[in-house]
Formats: sequence, C-alpha cells, structure tokens
Amino acid sequence: MSDFSAFYAQNAAVETTEDFVVSPRFKDKDGKVIPWKLRSITEEENKELRKAATKRTKGKYGQFTSEMDANEYMAKMVVASVSYPDLKNAELQKSYGVLGSEILLRKMLLPGEFSALSEQVQTLNGFDQDINEQIAEVKN
Repeated sequence: MSDFSAFYAQNAAVETTEDFVVSPRFKDKDGKVIPWKLRSITEEENKELRKAATKRTKGKYGQFTSEMDANEYMAKMVVASVSYPDLKNAELQKSYGVLGSEILLRKMLLPGEFSALSEQVQTLNGFDQDINEQIAEVKN
C-alpha cells in the first residue's frame, strides 16, 4: 500500500510552469526571441472556462439547450494559461487596438502560432495523456 499522505493538498504539486517560444517575431532589444511563460490550470478554473464558453439558446417549445463554443473555450484556456506576457494589460491591448484578452491573443498571433500555443497549453494541462498509456506506465 502506498503512502496515502501523498494525496494531501500540502504534498501535491501546485502547478506546472514552463517557457514556450510562441513566435520568433517577439524579440527583446538585443534581438533575442522572448519565450512566453505558461502555467497549468486547475479543474476548478477549467470548469469556469467551460461555463463562460457555453451559451444557452431557446429551442423548440421554449426549451433551452446549452452548447459550448469550442473555439471560445480554447481561447479562454490559452489566456488563463499564459502568465507572460500579461494579456490583460490595458496598454498591450491598446497597442493592438483591441479590448479583451481573447481578442488580443487572436490579433497578436498568426494562425499557426495560435495553434502551436493551443497545443502546448493542452499538453501542459494534461489533455495529451492517454489513460491506457498511464495505466501501462504504472504497471511497469
């Protein structure tokens, strides 16, 4: 039997952080590419992001249905996971002529850059893990 105390909050890893070069277009004054800083989010945060990306629409016979906008959800997850640059910074948003973090992100990045950043955020948050691979790893 393993040590149950490993599951206590004080013994669990808090969050994972990493640097990720989103684009060679963002450079410092010396011409060095600046990596973005990413952090993992909790399932509690993820739940709020899903909720914020879900719209209720009135259907037939006055019944409401909920539908999550996958693109909006992904943009919100990426924004929540980016700790640097500060996408909520008013001056940064103003420099791109936009209001809002998700809109800023879409304005700052090329489609391929947004896609690469989204993939990295998903990986950082554990969406790339196959449960069968995890089971095999534990067995070995």
